[in-house]
Amino acid sequence: MKTRLILTVAASALLLGLPAAAPALAQTAPAAAPQGITVPPLGFQERTLPNGLKIYTARDTSTSNVTVQVWYRVGSKDDPEDRSGFAHLFEHLMFKATQNFPDETFDRLTEDVGGNNNAFTSDDVTAYHETVPANHLERLIFAEADRLGSLVVNESVFESERDVVKEEYRQGVLASPYGRLFSVFVPETLYQEHPYRRTTIGSIENLDAATIEDVRRFHATYYRPDNAYLIVAGNFDQAQLDRWIDQYFGPLTNPDRPLPVNDVREPEPTGPREATFYAPNVPLPAVVLAWPAVRYDNPDRAALTVLDGILSTGESSRLYRALVYDQKIATQASSSLDASQQAGAVTAYAIMAEGETPEAGLASLRAEAARLRNEPVTEAELTEAKNELIAGALRERETIEDRASALGWSLINTGDAASADNEVAALQAVTIADIQRVARRYLTDERSIAIRYLRADDQNPVSTQNVDVDAPVTVADLAPVGRIFELLPEGQRTPIPDAGPSVDVATPAVETLTLSNGLNVYVARKPGMPLVSARLGLIAGSSDDGDKAGLSVLTAGLLTQGAAGRSAPEIAAEIEQLGAQIGASSGADFSNVVVNAPSDVFPRAMSLMADLVRRPDFAAEEVERQRDQSLDGLRVALSSPGSVAAMATGRVVYGDAAYGAPASGTLTSLPRLTREDVVAFHASRYRPETARLVFSGDITVEEARALAEQAFGDWRAGGPAPAPRAHPAGEPLKPRVVVIDQPGAGQAAVYVAMRSIARSDEDFFPLTLGNTLLGGSFTSRLNQEIRIKRGLSYGTRSNLGVRQDIGAFVASAQTRNDAAAEVAELVLAEISRLSDTQPTASEMTTRQAILSGGFGSGLETVDGLAGTVAGLALYDLPMSDLAAYVGRVEAITPGQVQSAFAEHLPAANASLVIVGDSAQFIDAIRAKHPDVEVIPLSDLNLDAAALR
Repeated sequence: MKTRLILTVAASALLLGLPAAAPALAQTAPAAAPQGITVPPLGFQERTLPNGLKIYTARDTSTSNVTVQVWYRVGSKDDPEDRSGFAHLFEHLMFKATQNFPDETFDRLTEDVGGNNNAFTSDDVTAYHETVPANHLERLIFAEADRLGSLVVNESVFESERDVVKEEYRQGVLASPYGRLFSVFVPETLYQEHPYRRTTIGSIENLDAATIEDVRRFHATYYRPDNAYLIVAGNFDQAQLDRWIDQYFGPLTNPDRPLPVNDVREPEPTGPREATFYAPNVPLPAVVLAWPAVRYDNPDRAALTVLDGILSTGESSRLYRALVYDQKIATQASSSLDASQQAGAVTAYAIMAEGETPEAGLASLRAEAARLRNEPVTEAELTEAKNELIAGALRERETIEDRASALGWSLINTGDAASADNEVAALQAVTIADIQRVARRYLTDERSIAIRYLRADDQNPVSTQNVDVDAPVTVADLAPVGRIFELLPEGQRTPIPDAGPSVDVATPAVETLTLSNGLNVYVARKPGMPLVSARLGLIAGSSDDGDKAGLSVLTAGLLTQGAAGRSAPEIAAEIEQLGAQIGASSGADFSNVVVNAPSDVFPRAMSLMADLVRRPDFAAEEVERQRDQSLDGLRVALSSPGSVAAMATGRVVYGDAAYGAPASGTLTSLPRLTREDVVAFHASRYRPETARLVFSGDITVEEARALAEQAFGDWRAGGPAPAPRAHPAGEPLKPRVVVIDQPGAGQAAVYVAMRSIARSDEDFFPLTLGNTLLGGSFTSRLNQEIRIKRGLSYGTRSNLGVRQDIGAFVASAQTRNDAAAEVAELVLAEISRLSDTQPTASEMTTRQAILSGGFGSGLETVDGLAGTVAGLALYDLPMSDLAAYVGRVEAITPGQVQSAFAEHLPAANASLVIVGDSAQFIDAIRAKHPDVEVIPLSDLNLDAAALR
């Protein structure tokens, strides 16, 4: 994909080594659905062109947008032998030129008009999806047909994108603490014969072996009308859409040869298997216990899906309860059912807690599988799992993109458009007996595969990826190249159609009211889907931690761990029974408690949320448990170059000021936090007169008022009001260049950072637009220079980082170690350019469209709408800003952007932080920055401004 790493579902933020700054939502979903909730059918029309292209369309006039998706029935299982990663590599190439338009035109047709585009590759499919304002629909239909029929693949593009994919591999597989495990070692161990055993992203060796002729033959073989599904959803005229599809896709033809045969059947296991792998950056041991299971269209998939929910969905799940909560041997435990087109597996895993052994983890995973075989699950467990799954299906239909995607997955895996709608009934029909039956059939010891993943050392060298793997398709099986297309001279190209008349965008109205205790309430009604979201924002953030770094995050995380006499497991079970999501998080300035639930059970979910906020228990054992889990998460984060750079950057920009400390705490601050600290923080900072409560979704103002009064009307603060914050950004510091040496790191993380502005600053909008031009989108200047032109990074981005006080601007990229110095200088040069020269008129127009389109897209879900309103409320900005946003963006001038960057973000103020294997780049850094500070990762001290 263009923007996401290729990792299994199991690879969460902890596995990727991301900072644990905000606890995740407690997830839930339904299948004996909450009373009165119906999951609406997808409602697509179907037809087939004479060339075999299957078309599915669904009209929705409640949106001003359309989504266009093309799902090709080719995935990594179809990669030729010795060419693993081909399908994914070709996904990248499909965004380049055709005979009628130049490279990056898809970004011009989508991002530049306020839309978006992306793609992904998995075992069985490569899918391309775009969402744009509805008046641009014909342009996308033309463009999708053109890249199917006349894609240009030349040597320079091939080499550049192959380099980008290598950086994606280094970032997602080599630099991520558990990337090798889930991307490479699990599939290659799980499958013995099937091509699913190869990772989707491939290997450096196979990528290097590819030739441009191979790639062209791959396109000629698989990119054909009769091997694709075209899905269109949104605001359009059906008859006009049909004419456009006939006009642009109708003339395309298929090769005169069938697709290569690829239908491998994985053999039934003949006995248990075990494997142990070693990697250089494994902060905590991990274990996996897996069982071959069923393909997607197998009737047992529904029962295995519910079984998986019982095992690992939410904090009342069996794996979390046993390994994380009760035994305390793991910092994370979960499972997934991977039911693909031709084979499948149930995979359970655990990331062990500090000091715990892999053997203890495997023994516990085996014990939980035995429980499922030997004892019936309870009626409550069955109901919880079903409710979570059905509510999840409801949320997956909230936007036109979601509905098109749900259809696409069903088509790829079954060929039947009705299977997505039938899924809900199949889940509802699962019984307790079904769960035990499939556990006994599939989750046996004889069929099990155990994997240990440990840190490499002198006695146990780094395990290597197996690249010598047979495959059912060979390069010789691919179709001949056929016609080689080149970009036509401009006068000979078929012109891209003009956009049609625009469709008006409606901004929801926001009603406000205030309870007698001072709690401000905001209501943004969004009828349609029977979902409601509420968000309580509190003036309580890491800038209030004082010398107790991590306190605000720990406090927020503890809200769901016991309240009003309910234990943490009881709270999790209640959330899951409702098919709700309730969770809390904390950032630099604010904490947020969020609830999302089907509308018929929302009052009950709201009542529970109020108990968590107002009456948390903060039991001593729960404080200890959360603190230990936070420490383990931090240890994982400190093994990943990107997360280390992010934490160090705070200290470099802010020093000892309140904003400088890592929000998630440090290895020394977390063990010092006590229950008394948490209780005092909550009593002081969680108070109604400074809080903001936002409702959005299927709810009226009257209903919201009644719920707010019932839940929070008699709420009073538990302690005296805290003193006003005293300049948490501190005073400006001298720029620094810091290299943190991580020998053997798979990549280097490059961060350029400096003080920016507060959210209230009058230059917020010019700087926001300038940041979007610099590094806020795929077509930004940084991404053009570093990824697209040079192939040095999978993605480069920047963030204005506004806060209540002075925020922190950060531009970042991950690259191969030897390119770190080059990337740093490219980033600094682009920052300087924005201070020195004005953006062009075309750059202004496209960035304005990107900002306006992204703003509108953010309002399409109930959670997105609530988050936007809450952001205005917490920064004390008027609700009129919601309707005024687009006008303010369109009023920005090029001169305002340049002057704002020159004043607030001059390159001379920038600090540079690089984390990686410094032996590969330190000489180049010293040549440019003689005053560089080099700090071994083992000596890094995040408690000190000096980082030592």
